[in-house]
Amino acid sequence: MLPTVWDTWSAGVAVEVGFEGLTIGSHPVADAIGSSDGENMDFADYLDKIKRITSSVEVPVSADVESGYGLQPAELIERLLEAGVVGANIEDVVHSEGKRVRDRQEHADYIAAARAAADEAGVDFVINGRTDAVKLGTDVFEDPLAEAQERIRLMESAGARSVYPVGLVTADQVSQLVGAVSVPVNVTAHPADGHGAGDLAALTQLGARRVTFGPLWQMWLAELSVGQLGKWIA
Repeated sequence: MLPTVWDTWSAGVAVEVGFEGLTIGSHPVADAIGSSDGENMDFADYLDKIKRITSSVEVPVSADVESGYGLQPAELIERLLEAGVVGANIEDVVHSEGKRVRDRQEHADYIAAARAAADEAGVDFVINGRTDAVKLGTDVFEDPLAEAQERIRLMESAGARSVYPVGLVTADQVSQLVGAVSVPVNVTAHPADGHGAGDLAALTQLGARRVTFGPLWQMWLAELSVGQLGKWIA
């Protein structure tokens, strides 16, 4: 379980609760600074936010870097290591190129190059290979779940230490993709409502070995705040 954080405050809260690892989400970070997700943040500014978080805690931290912000894999890994992270989400939708979806092999090749760069640096870096195939649905793929299955297999072969097929909402979907690879499958859950397949225990039973919140923790806090703060308006 890696709670998704967006600043030093949220990171501190998560560590205080007892979580032994964190992941930084580009979506909640962008929302927190008045930007928007989809590689719209200045990458140097984002790296500064990442470094502030990694410097504030003593647990391993991963970071979402979308499709790589237009960087070559080796440079991406170098800059992430300088920022103090030990892992990264790398997705197959290239937002900076009109939300172009990398083909299967192109994305696997990008991950393989990132894996090689991390290995050359001597760091046990966890690449969490993400695919949006299920999320994009039948508007893009004839069989989104089958496409996601092929993509996560290729990403595992390319050196991803975990895979992240976003958009899974049922137990059957989780079970099918967990069975397709040997590395951990990342599932997004809501901190209060859990996942469509159930709570953490249910996800664990299905074989999901990595659970994150995406932007949902931040969104949930906002919803709670609106409900409570509204009571103070005369």
